[in-house]
Amino acid sequence: MDIFNIFSIIGTIAFAVSGAVVAMEEEYDILGVYVLGLVTAFGGGVVRNLLIGLPVTSIWNQGYLLKIAIIAMTIAFLLPVRWILRWRRSEAFFDAIGLSAFAIQGALYATKMGHPLSAVLVAAMMTGIGGGIIRDVLAGRKPLVLKDEIYAVWAMLAGLAIGMGWFVTTTELLILFVVIITFRMLSVYFKWKLPRRSLKRAFVTEPAVSMSTRNLFKKRDVD
Repeated sequence: MDIFNIFSIIGTIAFAVSGAVVAMEEEYDILGVYVLGLVTAFGGGVVRNLLIGLPVTSIWNQGYLLKIAIIAMTIAFLLPVRWILRWRRSEAFFDAIGLSAFAIQGALYATKMGHPLSAVLVAAMMTGIGGGIIRDVLAGRKPLVLKDEIYAVWAMLAGLAIGMGWFVTTTELLILFVVIITFRMLSVYFKWKLPRRSLKRAFVTEPAVSMSTRNLFKKRDVD
């Protein structure tokens, strides 16, 4: 499983820098950069631990990942703007690596503890997307992972594959890792989206309809 430690490092760097970039876009100070970056990198793991019964304090056992995240955020804070813009062009790919690695690890944690398939799906999903949701909320944004792209679905797919026992060995897990990355990048390239139903327009037009109806009754009373 050493190779998944490498994937975790890559994912941690990607998520930490993602949170740092969002903080700089919102013009947060350097403390805000560190807070948002750490929340993005480790928030999903904290939520997962709470849901499946692992100690939240186990996050502190990942000291080397915390150090890597802090170094990555510091570098991102000091980089010239043009370099950050270049990084953002490949952000989706590194984000896909982090999503795949963390979703698989979350599913493995839940499976190891003997949880049912439903818990494995939730653990995989929340490990992969939890940090991004908390990041967007703290930044005052709508969580993009629940609105604009098929994102959480791929994390749940990883959880389903592991929970059903389809991928067990290291080689099989590596294959699953690549499959999740591929689907994530395909959804970005082709802009796949889940069906949605918006009530915003209905709520906007309803007061106007009510007002027109009220005016109609007033006119009849006058007549």
